[in-house]
Amino acid sequence: MATKKKPAKKKAAPKKKAAAKPKAKAKRKPNPEFMKAMTPSPSLAAIVGNKPLPRTEVTKRIWAYIKKNKLQDSKNKRQINADAALQALFGGKRSVNMFEMTKLVNKHLS
Repeated sequence: MATKKKPAKKKAAPKKKAAAKPKAKAKRKPNPEFMKAMTPSPSLAAIVGNKPLPRTEVTKRIWAYIKKNKLQDSKNKRQINADAALQALFGGKRSVNMFEMTKLVNKHLS
């Protein structure tokens, strides 16, 4: 009598794991150095006020002043054309770019 061979079992394909949902990012904590209140110099106080403010708020107020007085260059939005108040803040420069502006403003905070 011939014995029947059992057919070879097919291996089941490994189950694919469901794509893991990305975890919600934790809300960024602001750097405490940026949030520390700084006292503005007299030339900076003419623009942002003389109360101690964090650096972030100083930058916001300077940009509000620039936009209110239309001091941003119309062709190159990165350039700021200084009026008399900003020229004192920028060390006498007539025009600075926005990255240089933050560097110059930090010298007026203590």
